[in-house]
Amino acid sequence: MKKALITGIGGQDGSYLAELLLSKGYEVHGIELHDIPLPNLAPIADRITIHRGSLLSHGWLTSIIADTKPDECYHLAASSFVSYRFDDESLTLENNIVGTHNLLATLKELAPASRFFFAGTSEMFGTVDHAPQDETTPLRPRSVYGISKVAGHNLVQYYRQQHGHYACTGILYNHESPRRGPAFVTRKITSTAAKIKVGLESKLVLGNLDAERDWGYAPDYVQAMWLMLQADQPHDYVLSSGKLHTVREFVEAAFTTVGLDYRQYVEVSPEFYREKEPVPLCGDARKINTELGWQSSRTLQEMVSEMVKECLNELVEKHSFKNLEITSTL
Repeated sequence: MKKALITGIGGQDGSYLAELLLSKGYEVHGIELHDIPLPNLAPIADRITIHRGSLLSHGWLTSIIADTKPDECYHLAASSFVSYRFDDESLTLENNIVGTHNLLATLKELAPASRFFFAGTSEMFGTVDHAPQDETTPLRPRSVYGISKVAGHNLVQYYRQQHGHYACTGILYNHESPRRGPAFVTRKITSTAAKIKVGLESKLVLGNLDAERDWGYAPDYVQAMWLMLQADQPHDYVLSSGKLHTVREFVEAAFTTVGLDYRQYVEVSPEFYREKEPVPLCGDARKINTELGWQSSRTLQEMVSEMVKECLNELVEKHSFKNLEITSTL
């Protein structure tokens, strides 16, 4: 039986990945920093082992790697909140760079045959002069978060090239699901559309509805992570849908699911407004499509509808709403 170690296992990607690996017969271990409830893992809590601690603690991490000796390690945990306060930026750099280095160095020492996946981000590209972007596009991050991820990616390349470690980076574009955290605008849109449908909210306030994003489906992306660690040789890949959609399209899909016209409920506020990017972040995933046979499986409407319906189910369960007529687009 293969063993897998997932950092950030309680998040959207970590929980889907844990379920995928269990379905393939893995023994699954996860690392989480805080001792808090992990609702995404509730259905599989008795089938996985959670280790609470920090990747910055070398002694603690050494004991975990020595005990588990994973065959595969998926490094998904990261400080991702965008802030310009010095303390926040310093913490982001420390967690994302030092934590990644500690993990790679400890695996090299105690589990050298372990295969390593690093969750990169389209934020690594930053300011781009062409679209779509692929694995050869220059990295020009414009946030501390993006900088920290480029540094982690460079560490992955260093351990692969200098130490022969099977280590690779997946450059992930935006990907969503019903498990997306409430702080993200996509979850704000889908949950508010559901609340308006049942009468708990009356409006949705957003920024630039013409902003464009490359949105994919989270379960597809964790499938790609697994495929990357099954290949004969480690390679870095862009993981994206390759399709741009506006925030307006996302909003329309959400309100269409509940049978409402978004134009009657959505307000644009300068507080949230950001100018449209001159060149959008849109991924070119042809390399992983060709080499590993990976493809996106959901349209935007299908994904958004699933998110909205999950929000509705939660509201119905919590508030006992009845006789809701939901437009099915799946």
